[in-house]
Amino acid sequence: MRQALAEAGLAAAGGDVPVGAVLLAPDGVSVLAAAHNERELTGDPTAHAEVLAVRRGAAAVGEWRLTGCTLVVTLEPCTMCAGALVQSRVGRVVYGARDEKAGAAGSLWDVLRDRRLNHRPEVVPGVLAEECASLLTRFFRDTDFRPRPTLG
Repeated sequence: MRQALAEAGLAAAGGDVPVGAVLLAPDGVSVLAAAHNERELTGDPTAHAEVLAVRRGAAAVGEWRLTGCTLVVTLEPCTMCAGALVQSRVGRVVYGARDEKAGAAGSLWDVLRDRRLNHRPEVVPGVLAEECASLLTRFFRDTDFRPRPTLG
């Protein structure tokens, strides 16, 4: 989680919401990929830390199935990210802060443990939760974060 927090700091430094993610190999130690939010940087609505880490991890192992891998992320995944984690067959998701507004690992929805889906990763919530939440709180309190205006 400390490495994911460092990634989140990179997101904040780049003007993006500070969320960081690290994808660990099945051994639980080796890092396959690390990422942070890049939506503002790239203009890509799918450039969440989790999605980027999964993409980079799949490229590193040479296939889309990430069976046995663990994703460590500073904020509870949203529905898009939870769907990507189910589809990629990640074995475990470890997250820090809960997301009461958009969380899909137990807060608002529970996509990751939905029995109707063919894959359900283990979920480990609340790791360094206060530190992860504090980073987000400070970012929104101390910056003038304004997403780019939408068209239309």
